[in-house]
Amino acid sequence: MKFSPAKKLAVLLASGALMIGAITPAMAQSASGASSNDNTTDTAKPAPPQQASTTKEQHKEARKEARAKKNAELKKLEAAGYQPSKDDPSYPKNLENAEKKAGIGAAASQ
Repeated sequence: MKFSPAKKLAVLLASGALMIGAITPAMAQSASGASSNDNTTDTAKPAPPQQASTTKEQHKEARKEARAKKNAELKKLEAAGYQPSKDDPSYPKNLENAEKKAGIGAAASQ
């Protein structure tokens, strides 16, 4: 099977375009955050490591508190007769009844 010079040229140009397209995004991200041709300055500065770890710890503690609150609410509902694992066609009514019985309003669960 012989290829004409035009087909060879077309394949060469297409593969070159693909390679350039793959290289461009990789070169768009430099260590300084701006390309060498860009005249803008990078005003965003990374947060100090101590501040970032404190924020992470605070976020982790907030998630733990929220999880504990939801688990406590679920335990109250289960004690009031709600069974979340049960495949029940009257699901919303059972949950509402358990909320009334446990004294948990619909607004408290949101």
